[in-house]
Amino acid sequence: MKNNGTFRHELKYQIPYGDYLAIRQRIRPVMKLDKFAGSTGSYVIRSIYFDNLYDKALREKVNGVQKREKFRIRYYNDDFSFIVLEKKIKINNLSMKVDARLSEAECRALLDGETDWMLEHPGKLVQELYCKLHTQQLRPKVLVSYVREPFTYGPGNVRVTFDSHLRSTLFHRDFLEEKVSDILVNDNPSDVILEVKYDAFLPDIIQDLLQTSGIRQRAFSKYCACRRFG
Repeated sequence: MKNNGTFRHELKYQIPYGDYLAIRQRIRPVMKLDKFAGSTGSYVIRSIYFDNLYDKALREKVNGVQKREKFRIRYYNDDFSFIVLEKKIKINNLSMKVDARLSEAECRALLDGETDWMLEHPGKLVQELYCKLHTQQLRPKVLVSYVREPFTYGPGNVRVTFDSHLRSTLFHRDFLEEKVSDILVNDNPSDVILEVKYDAFLPDIIQDLLQTSGIRQRAFSKYCACRRFG
């Protein structure tokens, strides 16, 4: 679901596996499984995050900076035929994504430090990243991987996702590989990250379906979790 140029509300919860099962059972009759989930009902997301020498993006998140941005390259189910460069902008609980398509050859060139072609790219975001690679010294830092189970609801443009099996490449610096070398990073591996995104309002019916005893909104960053070790 694209939301280029539009801020959306974004709430995150780290929930135990039992709460995940209960919430999923309640929302399935009301919300639709995202059409991109396929026959399995889920897909694998891999994101290559960029940061500078001083870990600006990481430190801003840890320090609670209200307005911040991150660049990442994202692809799905290890399919290199569809690769997207994204910039995610966060202001408190509001988020916006801007994206641009990359070919596999362009992506590999970028990851190898070959960037001259980016100035002629039709995507303005690619040109912006070129500037920040050179002025802010952004570099690819880590590959974040997880399994996503997504649901949608029309009113409010609601998207509810369950993310599990969060993994990090740690000090491994080779990206876009056929076989990924990574490890689980959650302290409680069975926990699930519940994310709720919506436009102007969250319908009451969805709010009610998401309630469980003890659920609390908390700041959670997959990027930070996967950078704990390096």
